[in-house]
Amino acid sequence: MNERPVHPFPYSDRSEAGRVLGAALRKYRGTPGLLVLGLPRGGVPVAAEVATALDAALDVVVVRKVGHPRQAELAAGAVAEAAGESVAVWNDDVVRHWLDTEPASAQAELDAVAAAERAELLRRSENYRPRLPPQQVYGRTVLVVDDGLATGATMRAALAAVRGLDPAWLVAAAPMSCGPASLAAGPADDVVVPWDNSRLASVGQAYRVFGQTSDAEVRKTLGLN
Repeated sequence: MNERPVHPFPYSDRSEAGRVLGAALRKYRGTPGLLVLGLPRGGVPVAAEVATALDAALDVVVVRKVGHPRQAELAAGAVAEAAGESVAVWNDDVVRHWLDTEPASAQAELDAVAAAERAELLRRSENYRPRLPPQQVYGRTVLVVDDGLATGATMRAALAAVRGLDPAWLVAAAPMSCGPASLAAGPADDVVVPWDNSRLASVGQAYRVFGQTSDAEVRKTLGLN
């Protein structure tokens, strides 16, 4: 189910976007064992506001976009990790075009980029969840939160990783989307996006302030500093 617009845009920053998203998710407040998982880095400050609004537990599901070597902002896919298991999700159209136009080199380049992102995935997981046990997801209602959806690849990878842990109900949530195609959220039972605007070229255009979120900020938000 997609929520309709409830707020004038753009958002001022991720904190405001999280408060708006929290209001859009208010039907989940009071759900026993409710868990909010933010996608580092930029999804974590949004998820923190959602968790506060819903009085829910906050954690992360680590995910990395696999960018095209010739066009880093174009997602060929994404890899995600939850409870020590990694999952890859691919944008089939992008990968197919890449393989068709550069058959001699594309597969090796794709494998190399994916391997590098998996290594970064492991580094971030160790950084954001040091010495912590795996998330207890089984049987819970889980909200997976990012700061926006463009191709949707990172969200789909995160959802696939979390779905493998057998939640009772799985929700994809973000303050904005760049168009209906990005809402193909795979295994989500519910999709909540307060603002869908296909005229935007990127997630950052929905925000007045959209700086990089640092590892230190993520750790602080998670109470690790």
